[in-house]
Amino acid sequence: MSTDRHGSRTRARLLGAGALGAAVLLTGAGCTWDGLNSLPLPGAQGNGEGAYEVTIEMPNVTTITKNSPVRVNDVNVGSIKELRVEDYTAIVTVSLNEEVRLPANAHAKIGQTSLLGSQHLELFPPPDGKAEGSLSGGDRIPLERAGVYPTTEQTLSALSVVLTDGGLAQFETISQELNTALDGRQVDAKEVLGQLETTVSGLDDQRADIIAAMDGLDRLSRQINEQNDTLSKALAQMPEALNLINDQKQELTTALVSLGDFGNKANQIIDAGGGQNLVDNLRDLTPVLDALANSGRDLTRVLSSLITFPFPQAGIDNFLRGDYANLYIDADATMPRVAETLLLGTEFGNRMAGLEGYVGLAPNPMASADPFSLDVPAPPAPAPEELAEALGVPGAADPAPAPEEAPR
Repeated sequence: MSTDRHGSRTRARLLGAGALGAAVLLTGAGCTWDGLNSLPLPGAQGNGEGAYEVTIEMPNVTTITKNSPVRVNDVNVGSIKELRVEDYTAIVTVSLNEEVRLPANAHAKIGQTSLLGSQHLELFPPPDGKAEGSLSGGDRIPLERAGVYPTTEQTLSALSVVLTDGGLAQFETISQELNTALDGRQVDAKEVLGQLETTVSGLDDQRADIIAAMDGLDRLSRQINEQNDTLSKALAQMPEALNLINDQKQELTTALVSLGDFGNKANQIIDAGGGQNLVDNLRDLTPVLDALANSGRDLTRVLSSLITFPFPQAGIDNFLRGDYANLYIDADATMPRVAETLLLGTEFGNRMAGLEGYVGLAPNPMASADPFSLDVPAPPAPAPEELAEALGVPGAADPAPAPEEAPR
């Protein structure tokens, strides 16, 4: 009886071991084992309630793995959940704690946590300081905002290149040549450095003017660019213009020599007439030129009428149809008319209009007052008393006695 019980227990153990082995085989056939990093580690950041996931396009993931820490300002705020490849680009999915707040245009870089090789993913705001929006679950950081910090291996490799083939051995040669060049010229070198300092200080003081000049040069460049076609045509015509100038070389030389002779003559005239007199004459000429300038088009209009007097230029084409025109002019040159027109307001006008003009002071006083029968009224004849008084005859002012009446 005891033997049967012992055999039953042995068979049960074998069946249990076989079932466990079968379960292990079945499980291994459907899944793969990537080590502990393939499982979410307890206590890692980004696994709590309210955590959100963000996808990052990376040019290179170096040696980071799942569950690698995600940091902001050197503080762990999340962990890497997934790594995959899409179109030769590494896609990293990270899980961040709920309280993590970053701008939507945040950047990501892979950095080295320690010299032993552990790495982490660093998230930080844009370096230019222009934060936009807020990073939230499901957002994607593109490839242009992701990168990798230099690793320890890359730094040591670059240092090795500098120390071996970087030309450090030439520093000694450079130092020796510099000492040879400055030997005995320390004062000159110091003076050159002083002048260089003065030059740099002057350039710094004129920095605003230099910037303004560069801006003006930029505007000029834009204008020249806009006139590109015109400049091309001008350059294409330039050979013809140069040939023309070359053909007229003798005439141009003669003109320049004559201009020099004219300048010499002008200098001689100025020296002979006195410089101050010329300055005074030019100063006196300024009001005349100002008056001519102020007259504007009136002067040209008057000159055009003067040339075609008595017909205005504007009306000649309207009434003059042949080679002649009928014109009748009545010229009144009598003394009263001359006194009232040409001599009006002058001393001669007053004398011609008075009594003495008719008596004998004016030429030909016996001439008719209206030789062409114009409607010019003759002056009234002076009374005998006024005439005698004007001539200074004594007793002429006394009235003559009335004749006595004859007796009837």
